[in-house]
Amino acid sequence: MTMIRTRWGRLRTPVVAALAVLAAGCGTEHVGAAGGAGAPAAAVTAVPTTEADYPCPGETPTRTPTPTASSAAPTGPPVDHYAENHGFRVPIPLHGRRRCDGLDAVKRIKGALEPLRTRGDFAPDSTRGQLTGLGYQAAKVKVTQNGPTGIAFLVDATGLCLEGTMNSAVTTAEAFAGYPDGTDCEEPRGGH
Repeated sequence: MTMIRTRWGRLRTPVVAALAVLAAGCGTEHVGAAGGAGAPAAAVTAVPTTEADYPCPGETPTRTPTPTASSAAPTGPPVDHYAENHGFRVPIPLHGRRRCDGLDAVKRIKGALEPLRTRGDFAPDSTRGQLTGLGYQAAKVKVTQNGPTGIAFLVDATGLCLEGTMNSAVTTAEAFAGYPDGTDCEEPRGGH
């Protein structure tokens, strides 16, 4: 029997041999390995997205734990569409060292405003003076009259937002990290 060799037949043998050589070398070297073939692959470490919370100075260790992303995730369809559509207005909580800094700032603000509250001084200029006296920049302190005997304030302390009210009954303050839409400390007006 006579075999007729075509041009493809002559080219097929070298092509198949080249592919076999290339395939034999695949998978023997780990990416990032300094030692080449057979060296162990570099370990991959998971990086947490938020800092861990721990008791801050002066705080009791039995603090209510902050919900994690997995425990806070809804397990079924959302029930409250209003809350879902207005989530952009929910302040971002502080974690780790920044949470401790926020708690310290809240304590200092309440201590500075309490004398004003007890003597019934609800003038925006008095409140602004106390807040700037704590070292906050005047341009970053916003104080508004909140009824005849009340004050609302917002301090943008660069990465730390401090917000609260003062009235004849109580002085409140809280610290947070801004809003999800990137408006810094100002509550967003619109979004979805």
